[in-house]
Amino acid sequence: HREMIKTMRGVPGVQPERFQDAFNVRHCALSLVGEPIMYPRINEMIDELHKREISTFLVTNAQFPDAIRNLQPVTQLYVSVDAANKDALKEVDRPLFKDFWERFIGSLEALRDKGQRTVYRLTLVKQWNMMEEELDEWVKLIELGEPDFIEIKAVTFCGKSDASNLTMQNVPWHTEVRKFAEALCERTNGRYGTASEHVHSCCTLLAQRDTYFKDGSWHTWIDYDRFHELARAHKESNGEQTFTAKDYMAETPEWALWGAAEEGFDPVETRFRRTRAPKTSVRPPAGLPSSKERELKEQAKQGSAEA
Repeated sequence: HREMIKTMRGVPGVQPERFQDAFNVRHCALSLVGEPIMYPRINEMIDELHKREISTFLVTNAQFPDAIRNLQPVTQLYVSVDAANKDALKEVDRPLFKDFWERFIGSLEALRDKGQRTVYRLTLVKQWNMMEEELDEWVKLIELGEPDFIEIKAVTFCGKSDASNLTMQNVPWHTEVRKFAEALCERTNGRYGTASEHVHSCCTLLAQRDTYFKDGSWHTWIDYDRFHELARAHKESNGEQTFTAKDYMAETPEWALWGAAEEGFDPVETRFRRTRAPKTSVRPPAGLPSSKERELKEQAKQGSAEA
């Protein structure tokens, strides 16, 4: 990490104080490449990171329930929940295991018993997993795992690939992500609330109201110093001294709240906007798409292949 940071020395636009601060690693995202929870020494790695007061954000693909149960406390544990039912999950994730659905359900149930912050990560793909008639199925999955948070974001298109048939047409606008989040939140009958959003990232956050909405304000942020105190005490007591997500939550700043004028941008930062005119694009339709759109798209693809 530090060798990579050194290459930025003297680059135009790099602020000296930020450059120096970057050498002090504070957070580690255990995700993106492979399945981190299957690393046989993952708990040792987590302990080492916490010993250095580096927070841990681990993402798993919900196929290894036993590994979730055996996992040491992490700062925040994410499970990728990519579809609301078995057929859709098979289409979206193309899983490796025949019993993928049972593994998926077992992982969500294992998540419910973790004491620290847990998150369902929903990556929305138009025509695939954001249909209005599937909202009740999403709610059933939420009831299984009872996550602290539900992070709902748009899929990122990374260009054409032989491994994927996604196009820019599958990428939702932030307004569509927002509509989906609001609709899903409503189906939870008040258990979750619309807590936060970051417009530029096409990302929204729902949070459990009973836990994270206190004294008229949201507390979805993390007190990292407190977390490291708790993690250290847990380790030194061989796990006897436990702690929960409530013990290290912090108040959400106003600029990060749902509907804030800043749209999730910290006002002390400088935001650069491009001056060239954007390419013309079609705005999203009102309301959520139906599963019929997905069926018609698949029929069109089959017809094209037969021709």
